[in-house]
Amino acid sequence: MAYKNIKITKGSAGFGGPLIIEPNEHKNKVLCVTGQQISPVAKKIAEMTGCELVDGFKTTVPDDEVAVAVVNCGGTARCGVYPKKRIMTVNVEPVGAVGPLAMYITPDIYVSDVKESNLSYTDETNASTAKTAEEELAAADGPKTKEQAKAEIAAAQEENKPGVITRIGIGVGHVVNKFFAAGRDSIDMIIRNVLPFMAFTSTLLGIISASGLGNVIAHTISPMCSTLPGLLVISIVCGIPFLSPILGPGAVIAQTVGVLLGQQFAQRAIPLQYALPALFAIDAQVGCDFIPVGLSLGEAEPETIEYGVPAVLYSRLITGPIAVIIAFIFSIGMYPGL
Repeated sequence: MAYKNIKITKGSAGFGGPLIIEPNEHKNKVLCVTGQQISPVAKKIAEMTGCELVDGFKTTVPDDEVAVAVVNCGGTARCGVYPKKRIMTVNVEPVGAVGPLAMYITPDIYVSDVKESNLSYTDETNASTAKTAEEELAAADGPKTKEQAKAEIAAAQEENKPGVITRIGIGVGHVVNKFFAAGRDSIDMIIRNVLPFMAFTSTLLGIISASGLGNVIAHTISPMCSTLPGLLVISIVCGIPFLSPILGPGAVIAQTVGVLLGQQFAQRAIPLQYALPALFAIDAQVGCDFIPVGLSLGEAEPETIEYGVPAVLYSRLITGPIAVIIAFIFSIGMYPGL
């Protein structure tokens, strides 16, 4: 039997890939391990490659005969079992390198959030000459009457139709996987981003308190942040075209200055009514480092990027002070009695 090579890419929220599936006479099985219901992705892979579709919950095959394994794991050990065996693995859930076997989940052997639209032939020739399994079966058996065809289709649909309990189980499992993935991503973001910044902030405040730098800040920065003209000067300095792209990356400068000002607001060294305009004053440069990247992602013409980048940078000199003035107006009466 002639097998066809296919390419599998990740979905919009996926990880890994693309994978090239190259079945042969020995490695010609699509192993589906997605519960009692065969995944449409697994069916499509088997149809396109010409491989045999095997339900992993009903039977098993030797590892060296598996061309690709299809799973629906939300982040437990199952999504790493087949990558550990160096078997091409397709996960229909949007899960990356997580779980107890995360070290085996690599982009060259694993792809996730896969849908039928992520499957394609490796070249146009295969796509144009390929026949579906149904067409090959029809050609082998000869012509059928209309009634026979309808009866066979109805029988196949009835056989594959999942029961009520199965449908409920699949739906609950899908929802649980979504919540599990969201929780895992949230914890991962906290560990990678929030906790390190909290540690940095604590260290910075400790150094400021122990070194007496807080008094210097209170006598230098506080007077500027305690008046509207001072905040306008800060916003203009942050928005200077040759400075804003340098101050912008990672928002590190804005975060650090924000921590310092926050301490001064907490100590009442700066009146609270200036908190909102101060926020806009120190953030006039935010996003300036991303302007050329954003224009490129928007497929802007080279001339648009050439003139658009300086135009946006210079516009910050105008929009920065305007934002401070608007924030100052809206902050009036925000903290009554303080």
